[in-house]
Formats: sequence, C-alpha cells, structure tokens
Amino acid sequence: MIKVNKEDALNYHMDGKPGKIEVVPTKMVSTQHDLALAYSPGVAEPCKEIYADKDNVYKYTAKGNLVGVISNGTAVLGLGNIGPDASKPVMEGKGVLFKKFAGIDVFDIEIDSTDPEEFIRIVKSLEPTFGGINLEDIKAPESFKIENALKTQMNIPLMHDDQHGTAIISSAALLNALELVAKKIDEIKMVINGAGAAAIACAKLYVSLGVQLDNIVMFDKDGIIRPERNDLDIYRAQFVTTRKINTLQEAMQDADVFVGLSAGNVLPPQYVQLMANDPIIFALANPDPEIPYEAAMATREDLIMATGRSDHPNQVNNVLGFPYIFRGALDVRATEINEEMKLAAVRALAELAKEPIPEIVNKAYGDNTISFGRFYLIPKPLDPRLITTVSPAVAKAAMESGVARKPITDWEAYEQELKERIGIDQKLMSRITTQAKKDPKTVVFAEADHYKILKAAQIVKEQRIANPILLGNPERIQAIIAENNMDLEGVQIINPITEEAKKEEYAQQLYQMRQRKGLTLFDAQRLMRDRNYFGSMMLNTGEADALISGLTRDYSKTITPALQVVGVEEGINKVAGMYIILGPKEPYFFSDTTVNVNPTADELVDIIGLTARTVRFFDTEPRVAMLSYSNFGSVRGDIPNKAAEAVQKAKKRYPELLIDGEMQANTALNKSLLREHYPFSELAEKGANTLIFPTLTSGNIAYKVLQEIGGVEVIGPVLMGMRKPVHILQLGSSIRDIVNMVAIAVVDAQNYNNQHI
Repeated sequence: MIKVNKEDALNYHMDGKPGKIEVVPTKMVSTQHDLALAYSPGVAEPCKEIYADKDNVYKYTAKGNLVGVISNGTAVLGLGNIGPDASKPVMEGKGVLFKKFAGIDVFDIEIDSTDPEEFIRIVKSLEPTFGGINLEDIKAPESFKIENALKTQMNIPLMHDDQHGTAIISSAALLNALELVAKKIDEIKMVINGAGAAAIACAKLYVSLGVQLDNIVMFDKDGIIRPERNDLDIYRAQFVTTRKINTLQEAMQDADVFVGLSAGNVLPPQYVQLMANDPIIFALANPDPEIPYEAAMATREDLIMATGRSDHPNQVNNVLGFPYIFRGALDVRATEINEEMKLAAVRALAELAKEPIPEIVNKAYGDNTISFGRFYLIPKPLDPRLITTVSPAVAKAAMESGVARKPITDWEAYEQELKERIGIDQKLMSRITTQAKKDPKTVVFAEADHYKILKAAQIVKEQRIANPILLGNPERIQAIIAENNMDLEGVQIINPITEEAKKEEYAQQLYQMRQRKGLTLFDAQRLMRDRNYFGSMMLNTGEADALISGLTRDYSKTITPALQVVGVEEGINKVAGMYIILGPKEPYFFSDTTVNVNPTADELVDIIGLTARTVRFFDTEPRVAMLSYSNFGSVRGDIPNKAAEAVQKAKKRYPELLIDGEMQANTALNKSLLREHYPFSELAEKGANTLIFPTLTSGNIAYKVLQEIGGVEVIGPVLMGMRKPVHILQLGSSIRDIVNMVAIAVVDAQNYNNQHI
C-alpha cells in the first residue's frame, strides 16, 4: 500500500485552488453575444423547449452526463461517522474518479442530516438536477432504507456504491474462482464475516447468482446471525441460519468460501485449514484484511485469495465498477440501476478477465505472466478495455430489462464514443508509475541539496518507484531534511568533493574516454567535482541505473556532461528532447523541444525516428505531423521546404510510420479541417498525436505556452537517444514533474536492462 505523508496529503488538497474539482464552461463566453446566448435573453429558448417537453433537459443541459455524489458522512471508510463537512474531500475524490475513468461530471453534495426521512426528501428533490445519483458513505441500516425509498421514488439511476460496488466486483471474482476449482455455485458453503451495508449487498447478489441462502452463515460484531436473536433488523434477518453452528471456527469447517467485510486480523490461520478443498477467501477489510495475505497463503497451497489491497493479487476495487456502470446507465438514460444491470456488470468483468491480456496492461504492471488463474480473477484497474466492456454490457441489460429510455442502435459507434469521451490512453502516467514499481531501479539525483529534489526522492522511495542516491553536501542535505520533517532514512548520500578515491577513479576513466578530444587528466579531475559529471560516471559504470538532473541549471550545462560521459545510443546520430502533453482525450507528443536548434532535413528524419520509437514506449501508436507555417506547399520557404523534404525521406526510411506534412499545427490537430480541405492526407482520419517542430525555437515556445495557459499537464523533457537513461528536468520543475520523470527514467532503465541481459 502507498505510504501517504500527512503534510503531503494536506498540501495536495490545499495548494493552488483548494479542493480537487472545479466547474469549467463548455461553451465560449468571451463576447457580449456569447453572454446573451448563455444567459439572458437567449437562455429563455431552451427553457421553453424543456417546459414543453421535459426530456429536452437532456438535449439542452448537462444533466445527461451529471452524477450527484451524495453523503451525510455517517460511515466514511476507515473513519466512521465524521459528519458531512469532513466527508467532503472523499466525495470530491469520488468525483475525480468518475471523471478520470468514465468522463462523467460530478457535483458532490454533503447533507447535514442523519434522519433517513429528511435525507430521502432532500435527495428526491434534486432529481431535476442530476442524470444519476451515487450514494456514498451512509451507515447501515439507514442506507438500506434510504436507497430502497429513493429507487422507488426517482426515475434516474441510483446506487449506493459502498454496497453494490463491492458486491459486483467480488461477485465477478467469485464466479471465476469457482470456475477454476470446478465447484458449482449452488452447492458451495459460504461464511460471511460482517453484516454491514457491503456485506448484506454482497450476500444478496451472491444469492442472485445462485448461492443457496441456506448455505450462507453470516456473522456481525455480536456473533452469528441466528433466529433467536432479538436485536436483528430486517436486513440481517434475511440471513439467519438454523444450522447447529455457534462460532466462526465451527462455521469454517468444510466451508468453500469465506468473505470478510469486517475488521483486520479476525480470522486465525488455523481456521483456514478447516476449510474444504480449494478454499476461496475474500478478505476485504482495509487497510488490514481479516487475515494477512502472506499468513493465509502459507496455510495451504490450494487457496485462492482476494483482498482490497493493491499490493496483492486479485484486488477487489470498486473503481472496476461504478464509473462504467453509471456510464452505461446514463448513456441509455436508464430510469434505475436494477439487478439485471448489476449482474451484467458482474459477468462482463468475469469474462474480461479470461480474455488475452493486452501488452499495454502487461507493461503497466511490469508483468508478462498475467493470465486468467488463481492470481488473476478480475481485471486490473488500469485495463483500458473496462469502459468498452462493462458500460455496453450495462447499457444492453438496461435495454433488455425495459428501463432504458434512449436505446443504443449502433454499438460500434458507441464503443468509439466511449474511447473518445475519456481518451483510451489517458492513464499514461498511471501505467508508467505502476510499471516502475514492479522493479524499482537506482536513480542518482545530481542536485540533492534542493528541497524539491529531496521531497521527490522521499516520494519515490516511499512509493517504491525508485531507490534514490543523493549527490551533494551531506550536512546541507541533512539540514533540509530535518527542517522539512522528511523521511529519507537509509538513502545513500554521496559528496563528490570528499570522495577522493572514487573521484580519481572516475577522472582516469573520463580521461581515457576523451584524451583525444582535448581533455587533460587535470581537466578530468577538476570536472569530477561537478555532480553532473560524477553522477554521469556512476551511471556509466553501472553504480546507478538512471540519472536525474537539471532543476537548477540551464539545459545545455546539464546535457553536456551526460553526452561526454554516457554518450549516445549505438546507431543514433542525434539525441532529441520530447514533451508529453496530457490532453483531456489523449496524450500528445512534441519533439524536438530542447536539443537541436535548427536541424537539417536529414537530422529531422533522425528525430522523427527517435520520437516515433519513444511514443511507442508510452504504449501509443504515433500519428506524426511535420509542422511548418505552410500546408502541403501552400507557402514556399526554407522551413516549409525542409519540412517537406524530411517527410518524404522519413516515409522511405520508416514505411510503417503514419506521417504527413508539412502542415500547420491547427491543421494537424483538427480532423474536421483535414477532412474538409486535405482529405488526401494520411492523417485525415484521426489527426496527429505526435508533432515534429522544424526548429528548437518553435517547439520550445509551443510547449511553454501550453504549459502556462493551456490548462494541460506537461511531462518532460524526455531525452531520447542516450546510451543509458539520462533525463534532464526543466529548470524550476515541480515536485510532481520530478516524480513523473523518475518513473519514466526507471521504466527506461528496466527496458535497457532487458535489452542487455
């Protein structure tokens, strides 16, 4: 599990704009005419249309893509009844996940009421605002009453995710686990430890899938659910048992399945030994499962296990469900989320886990061995196929069960719409970071006497992205660490100034490398006092796997030591720099933005090849546009001529590459413009995602303008063509920028090691 520092968490929510979400206009409002259309008097026209036909609200407003995440904060995961104000960060976070994974907009609403009737009345009154309602963190048994009442009173999809999300994901895992061990669902004996909202919802869905009610034994904090107990509400009373069982130990005898939705460390290992052959344990308490994963797996070899944790196989994570379930429900304008839709999501998830794993998932998790089996029962959260698998299944179930008001007729077009809505590759950095964590490498930081570098080093150490080595004055570094209450215990600190033996060793090596390029031994000894030279030598000798520098120095002064010591990759004539622009729909790649001032046509061809290879490294197929101020010969000049020549040569050298130009930047990115005016272009169908700039000036200006005013995240620069992983930060990079670059450097190093085994 990722270790989170309190100060980092508070700063994350506080810095810049407080909170995690904002409202962004989707229409232009820059002129008086725009304002007149957006508000008075123009706004009266859609109002009248909606008054005439209420369904027009979906046509003229954002309702159809708007979900209310609503809570009273009475059962916040891990925190309990903390109230509505304190629950707001959680609800904002849920909104972020809706947007990130399914492109759904969210207003979070925290209601200051613990009275179920009042809560029901308030939420019901919000129906004109939202296309769907996600209830969150409401304690049982009130949550059951609230959800049941609202489902009968409202005509929009509604779900209490704490209950049904866990039920849906664990049900998919259950189906696949039973298939693996060849057990019939209507014959298994099941123990459920916990009787809260999630446990009751799970049990009900398991019964819908075929588990026999008589074969379920349920426990709450007061013991087994039996008919003679007089403290049971109507929800727990559904799961009373009349079998001669009184304790958890007795219930575990010959049980096929244990589902824990209770508290950590309540299941002793010896109880696991009592279970039937090929037992299944879902220990879903977080952060500590009912039994530790390692302890459970050590008890017997035939065990299949799932937890709620990301650091163990088979993570039952609600993010596999709710974004895509609501996406499908909204897209057919469903009046509810019914049992058929939930079961459709279960089966879609279960079937997806049996499909061949795409390379993009293997790379994200740094594991080429992922395949359906005991350690892979359900899809991974970063699987890009989830939205195009679960959402259509839910939509079809809504249509077949008669609750869809806007049926889908063209499923191929719908799948494409889903991809375009969120950008199927938008999780690029998530995949890179996850892959880095699978095999952390040693990264040397050449500027470790800076707060940002040390903070980034702490983050990558705690998150197990990399093993940092810090270069600089130890006293100054330790002072910054102490002053800012950082934890870098155990991280190696090296001061090149005082490392006499190592400095001399490196100087001799550098002298041998460059003695015929004007470098004397004295010069080499002097240069080894420079941390960029020292760090480059560590990389060159294999004492480090990657080098990060450039935060406090000009790019040229940082790249020179790396070029002289590490050098370029064999067969590469020119290194180049590329920035990744994380747009709302897909990533874009800008090159060359940092190295080559005015490349020739032949040098541009080299840069095109380097860039295309690097774009593929990020699991994206490049669609390359060679930029200029001309469109396909509309204007002649040195730059358009050079760009056009580079395109023709690149097509011959890289015949498999989708490339065109020369063209203007807006032409390259605007598919409609390309189709209308340049339908012959190879980029007319999808537009470009990789932009090659004809000069350093144009590329450098473009990414910096976007970075400052474009409202996008900019990652880089990614240095391409070096013999070993060297990545040079932009002057003044943020801590987040540094962490991203470290993750890229680690994956770069992983690939280098794999190629040189």
